[in-house]
Amino acid sequence: MLKENKVKKKLKEGGYVVGTFVKITDPSITEILGLIGFDFFVLDNEHVSMSKETIGNIIRGANTTDITPIIRVRKNEDVEILQALDSGALGVQVPNVDTEEQAKDLVSYVKYKPEGKRGFSPSVRAAHYGLYDKIQYVKDSNENTLIVSHCETVECVKNLDEILKIPEIDVIFIGPMDLSQSLGVTGQSNNPKLLEAIDLVIKKTKAAGKSVGIVTNQEKASEYIDRGVQYLLIGTDQGMISSTGKDIIKNLKK
Repeated sequence: MLKENKVKKKLKEGGYVVGTFVKITDPSITEILGLIGFDFFVLDNEHVSMSKETIGNIIRGANTTDITPIIRVRKNEDVEILQALDSGALGVQVPNVDTEEQAKDLVSYVKYKPEGKRGFSPSVRAAHYGLYDKIQYVKDSNENTLIVSHCETVECVKNLDEILKIPEIDVIFIGPMDLSQSLGVTGQSNNPKLLEAIDLVIKKTKAAGKSVGIVTNQEKASEYIDRGVQYLLIGTDQGMISSTGKDIIKNLKK
């Protein structure tokens, strides 16, 4: 059986989930994250160069726990998404999905027929190297895989109404830094233009019955939960090491 996507289940039930970006390529990182109770992680294959072998091993580490593995692919492309899911990831997080057409392409790359056109190979790791019943695997994969579509440009915000009409999109993910750049206020996290755009995306996505996601910090996460954001990414694995280490040194080397 395909491992149950507990993140997708919690989101459908109206709950929220907590994850982090993973940039370190040692499989023990995702294993530790799972052991301490994170719901999911997003393996950042967009900003960090990783081989397909490395990605497979990281997911193997995650599979020793209940954590849900998601991969942020480099771009909205069929082969990128195909290989991420074939490695055993239970979802993809996809940047630069700015139009209805691009969102429909994303769905077609994730889903097998009849919902999409994902290339089918029953011998991949996700299909248990050919040991999974083929018909059942296709059904389970189509139902279980999480689709997270980024909204991080002015163009996406303008086209959001049409994107939200696509039933297979599970999460609209707000990328505040890229969105700030698109709005011409790069890095200004409290700029009214950015905050207004974030508010609009949250309201429209919730009204459409879909989950909203955002990357934030521990201090602001509770505020977003209160506003109905369900898919929360808290920093990165590297950031956790950096902030915790900085605090230790600060307290011991006064």
